[in-house]
Amino acid sequence: MYRLGSPANYRTKSLVSTYHLLSAGANPRPFQPRGPDHQPPVPSLLLLIPSDRLPEPPWPLAMTTKYALLSLPLGVFDSSNREDALSSLSATISPDNGTVVPFRIPDFKIGTLDALVQQADDLAKLEASCQAVVAKVGDSLRQVLHNDEDRIASYKMVNDKPTDQYLRNFSWNKIRYRADKPLGELVDTLRKELVTVDNDVKTKFNQYNSVKTNLAALQRRQTGNLSTKSLTPIIDPRILVQDSEYIETHLIAVPKAASKEFIKTYETLSPMVVPRSAMEIDRDDEFTLFAAATFKKHSADFIHKCREQKWTPRQYEYVEGGREEEQRELDKGTNEERKVCGEALRMGRTGWSESVMIWIHVLTLRVFVEAVLRYGLPLEYVTALVKTTSKLAPKIKASLDSNYSYLGGNAFGRDKRGRVTKDDAAMTSEMAAAGLGTGEGNEYTAYVYYELELP
Repeated sequence: MYRLGSPANYRTKSLVSTYHLLSAGANPRPFQPRGPDHQPPVPSLLLLIPSDRLPEPPWPLAMTTKYALLSLPLGVFDSSNREDALSSLSATISPDNGTVVPFRIPDFKIGTLDALVQQADDLAKLEASCQAVVAKVGDSLRQVLHNDEDRIASYKMVNDKPTDQYLRNFSWNKIRYRADKPLGELVDTLRKELVTVDNDVKTKFNQYNSVKTNLAALQRRQTGNLSTKSLTPIIDPRILVQDSEYIETHLIAVPKAASKEFIKTYETLSPMVVPRSAMEIDRDDEFTLFAAATFKKHSADFIHKCREQKWTPRQYEYVEGGREEEQRELDKGTNEERKVCGEALRMGRTGWSESVMIWIHVLTLRVFVEAVLRYGLPLEYVTALVKTTSKLAPKIKASLDSNYSYLGGNAFGRDKRGRVTKDDAAMTSEMAAAGLGTGEGNEYTAYVYYELELP
């Protein structure tokens, strides 16, 4: 079975007989000129693809990049050389599934076991906060840049480098976070910095949203329909009854379909409507703007009756120089929005850089603490960063489980076919013994393993 190789026709079950396939042994219909100026048809190519080779719609999209940070004891490898161990790990994962690069972690000061267990819990919560802040910064940039992926990517830099480059060449910032300080002090420093970044980004983008909302309101006053837009450029003050003790003019925006009904009935809507006072002022695609006069003592009743008819009374008071003032407000709002937008984008770039950097430093500490809790001393571990995709990540995890599940002790076993299985009861015991939480989101693995996906 073959299908036409075109998105519009890829479900076609048979070829239309009017198509002529030019192939080896085919006899195409000879060209018959229809006149001296008639040109031969331009040859076209009809591509046939076997139906079992065509993907089902929608056509597959690019996979999301995903990273995995893992740490294994050096002793599980045949060689005690770290480079050889990384090569062995890369072969286990397979280059087809992801690329492996070394991830260097300093030898931090280790406190008591109780302190490590508490720090593991604190770091898990702090990392969740880091993810939330990074996601908020990404969403804010996406909103301001209107989902322009190229422009968004130019703002997602860490220390003036693309985020991927920063991750693949990560180096602990020893000046900002001295590795000889206690782990608890480093955790507190990172937590405070994250709160500062979150507050700064939130404040600036809230300011931008406020300025943008104000500008949108000013623009709506200029570009909306007659039921909402400013009447200053439309109303000639001479049509209004001014300085009268008894009579006032009302401006009513009436849907176009109800314009005739308004003319017929406005005089009887309430008492003391000035006869024949209705006057059409302007119209647009949706509304007609009328002026009508009433005695002031019945103005409230007239306006109420108009609203009952779904007609929109407009508030208007003539102010000398009002048109010029509105234009000045619009220009001021436009300039303010442009200025604050630039400030928000600069803050977004800084916020992304800082929050991602803090996140990776927190994750580094988390890997270190868990490696110590799992593998003990001495600090002879191989830590690597794996770059893969959301589709291939499960394959990497399966390969790692197949080779290193024995590190999990009784929590892991194999079925009759040799596949890795988990023992939930034993797993809970192993997690407790390692000082690790058993709550939601803490899936136990036989080795230190964390996935990382940037928004």
